[in-house]
Amino acid sequence: MNTSIATLLQHKGGAVRTVPVSVSVAEAVKEMNRHKIGCVLVMDGARLAGVFTERDVLTRVVAADLDPKSTPITRVMTGNVLTVAPETSVQQMMDTFAEKRCRHMPVVKDGQVIGLISIGDVSRWVAGAHRAEAESLRQYIAGGLSA
Repeated sequence: MNTSIATLLQHKGGAVRTVPVSVSVAEAVKEMNRHKIGCVLVMDGARLAGVFTERDVLTRVVAADLDPKSTPITRVMTGNVLTVAPETSVQQMMDTFAEKRCRHMPVVKDGQVIGLISIGDVSRWVAGAHRAEAESLRQYIAGGLSA
């Protein structure tokens, strides 16, 4: 679990879906639906201004009975964005997701967004690591590997 988040980004790729601060909730949701994703980063030029997620749609738009077409994204996004450095370990990331009860976190290096890690990305990596370890143990027990 000491693998860095940078390693996960190498396998996943660094593509990040963003919307400008000028869009409405409806436009942001269209972008999320178009790419089948649960989160977009809200950018003010090159600066990370916020994060907007499916959970924000439910709790801040639908539950508040706001009109998605006329509600600016800046009104309902998460503005104080918690970010993570690429050197952060998978274990640290899992702890942060659990402690902060969030599902997405921008990866920032030298003030620039270089990726986005989701709890799903981490779960897939952990599952793959466990499968590889189990297979290695099976081979060792069967005499396929030397001690």
